[in-house]
Amino acid sequence: MNAILTDDGTEIFYKDWGTGRPVVLSHGWPLHSDSWEAQQRQLAEAGHRVIAHDRRGHGRSTQTWDGNDMDTYADDLACLLTTLDLYEVTLVGFSTGGGEVVRYLSRHGSERVRKLVLVSAVPPMMLRTDDNPDGLPVGVFDDLRAGEGRIQSVVATGLILEEVAGHAWCAVDGGAAEDDRAGVSAGVVAGPDRFDDR
Repeated sequence: MNAILTDDGTEIFYKDWGTGRPVVLSHGWPLHSDSWEAQQRQLAEAGHRVIAHDRRGHGRSTQTWDGNDMDTYADDLACLLTTLDLYEVTLVGFSTGGGEVVRYLSRHGSERVRKLVLVSAVPPMMLRTDDNPDGLPVGVFDDLRAGEGRIQSVVATGLILEEVAGHAWCAVDGGAAEDDRAGVSAGVVAGPDRFDDR
């Protein structure tokens, strides 16, 4: 299994396909790297080295109690880029992954980064506040937190359908929804209270 070890002992699983200029794909909550497989394959076939990782608390990475916040996610991404000695990277962040890649740039700079792509990303933050009037009301997050007591896959599948509906790269029907469930595996600790992280 491909994995790096962070300073706090967390194993971060990753897939590393193809050769060429690197593209690093950062998934949304509650997904993991498998959610990128179609894009990862297409990019690798087009001549790129494509890395998709499972963020801590998701998929095959360590299910951590601590560190499920944007700063630590960004530091884990920095560890991945450093360990794999990646430069001229195109960072692609979807949803929570968008927050991860933006926070990476603010904490670690752009020395290793060539381009940044945000897809339905959370930055600057999702919570509506006086200084972020376009954010979502806190009740949306309260409902997500309350949903943690239900079967997680049901909650996650509903979120996936809402997240991907209308995107050109994903036709949502019964089959697509079923396929997406394979990419759902965030631990409860890495759950919705992280959406309103500043």
